[in-house]
Amino acid sequence: MHAYDPVSPPDLRGSLLVAHPVLRDPNFSRTIVLISAHSPEDGALGVITNRPLGKTLGDLKDEFRGTTIGHVPVYLGGPVATNEVLLTAWDWDILGGTFRLHFGISAEALSDLVRDEPTMQARAFLGYSGWGEGQVEGELAEDAWVIAPLVRGYLEGEPGSLWRKVLRAEKPELTFLADAPEDPTLN
Repeated sequence: MHAYDPVSPPDLRGSLLVAHPVLRDPNFSRTIVLISAHSPEDGALGVITNRPLGKTLGDLKDEFRGTTIGHVPVYLGGPVATNEVLLTAWDWDILGGTFRLHFGISAEALSDLVRDEPTMQARAFLGYSGWGEGQVEGELAEDAWVIAPLVRGYLEGEPGSLWRKVLRAEKPELTFLADAPEDPTLN
């Protein structure tokens, strides 16, 4: 687990931001964001990995029906540019233990990856999550997010329970808050 240090903020690329249980912004409540780009001067860019839309690329756009990527699931990537489709693929190098991310690639490149590398996980995202200069650092200083390392099991599994799973693993002391219902009046 990464700890946030405001004096020497971490490079968040390749990390996960896990929403703190008290984060109530509906755009990010109970989310996990995979950060693909980050610098304190330019901000951060990523996608929410646990909000599937229950559609495929083929459902979304006729041009993808019947293609090698027509079956790719579509997720809500974040509140920015939700009318744009962002294509990604990733896999884990089992021998080297590394994570390979292909972010914002073309449909042709995604088709090639899916066809040529059977272990590749492909996803499409509507929109993305973005922060301006110093914004994500400010949110980290306010404990709105928990920084988590990229671990294989943190991107796979049932999206509805993934947030709790990652939060419990990274910050067990937050389990009580994570298990609370989203609407406290239902408690």
